[in-house]
Amino acid sequence: MSIRLTALYLMVAGLSIYAWKDWFKSLCGLILLMAVIEHGDMPRTILGIQGLNPWNVLFSAIFLAWLASRRSEGLTWDMPQHLSVLLAVFLGVIVFGVVRAALDLDRIPGYTAGDLLSEELVNTIKWVMPSLLLFDGCRTRKRVIIAFTCLLVMYCLIAVQVVKRMPLQAAFSESSATIMHARRRLNEGVGYHATDLSVMLGGACWGLVAALPLAPKRLHKVVVAAAAGMVAFGQVLTGGRAGYVAWGATGLVLCLLKWRKYLILAPIVVLSLPVVFPGATARMLEGFGQTDVTGETAVDEFAVTSGRNLIWPHVVEKIKDSPWIGHGRRAMQRTGLQKALLDQYGSGEAVAHPHNLYLETLLDNGILGSIPIWLFYALLVVYAAGLFRSTNRLYSAVGGLAVALMLTSLIGGLSGQHYFPQEHTLGIWAAVFISLRVHLEEKRARVDADMCGDLLGPHAVLLGRSDPVTHASRFQKVPE
Repeated sequence: MSIRLTALYLMVAGLSIYAWKDWFKSLCGLILLMAVIEHGDMPRTILGIQGLNPWNVLFSAIFLAWLASRRSEGLTWDMPQHLSVLLAVFLGVIVFGVVRAALDLDRIPGYTAGDLLSEELVNTIKWVMPSLLLFDGCRTRKRVIIAFTCLLVMYCLIAVQVVKRMPLQAAFSESSATIMHARRRLNEGVGYHATDLSVMLGGACWGLVAALPLAPKRLHKVVVAAAAGMVAFGQVLTGGRAGYVAWGATGLVLCLLKWRKYLILAPIVVLSLPVVFPGATARMLEGFGQTDVTGETAVDEFAVTSGRNLIWPHVVEKIKDSPWIGHGRRAMQRTGLQKALLDQYGSGEAVAHPHNLYLETLLDNGILGSIPIWLFYALLVVYAAGLFRSTNRLYSAVGGLAVALMLTSLIGGLSGQHYFPQEHTLGIWAAVFISLRVHLEEKRARVDADMCGDLLGPHAVLLGRSDPVTHASRFQKVPE
């Protein structure tokens, strides 16, 4: 057994035992483990048993410790009812899609009922579970800061791996082919796909910028700013064009929401990027300004969309076959669409999913199944954006990370991503549910402040009623 695996098993064993003393801190350790969960050295099984791996073992111990400690901590499930209902409907949509696929299993080549249950149901739901535990546990300011910091560190660790794996000339070479050739190392080393990494790091970069006001000293601010720059450089090296667009669009939205004075810098950033990172710029502009056989300048749609322009029309036509309830999970295989694309275009353009988050959910779930999913995401974005605009530095940082990660995922979803949870989206779900906890506590604090003001009248100003943020800093006290 290698030193790396020995250290991994010791860490998992230690956190599993420590979970019975403090399940929350062990949960934060589990989140940090996401930085290497897809690494090539990470064991996928233990003793050849499917589903038995270090991450699952650690999460099981944390989950059991959480259940045992809820009574002693006096915790009650207090997620707002409308969000609980939407979350339950989201789960119901996933279950319904899996059941439909199970009834049509013979049309998924090489897939057994066990594979379907494990991959499409259990491994989908489990990536949300740690985030629900975070929501239940972040009842003090200290816990919110710990969880928030662990999320940022996780993304920084992923960015470090990207920078280590990718040659630096990928960012500075004027040939986009340099990035495309080198990015194969990311799948082999880091484990996450390059397009997913680009979206992940794009959101994390803005999350670190939003966290700058939390840094108590100038040196700390320099460290956070340097981390944001390193994460941004890691994203440049991924060559993920959807992530580039999502990064820019998310930054623009954040400026419109709160950082309006920085809008003046936007043209400078846009004009300087081709000079600083010519490789990323060449990758971004691939397919534009192509010269055809007549000598005319044109746009190569195939190059711009990486072949997605050939796939999307077929997906839209298949959606029209069942627009209201869709086709269920694994629809690309079960409807024969993947095989048809393979026969028509060859293996290079054959895909297992539509490479578009919105088309994917319409194909799988139809309009009726997609509406509650879109509504759920919309509410979470609104709540996180509200926190981001707060004058409370912690609330603004938490909301900024959540809204940045969600927006980059939703914008990047135009050419990829998935509506259902996966490994690379755990950080998004975690940030979302931390921000939801903070939103809930902030709302309660405002209600308490208003009630106090009504009782004390003009003397309420002495208690800070004129500044609701003062009251909003209170959290329910639970044992640390």
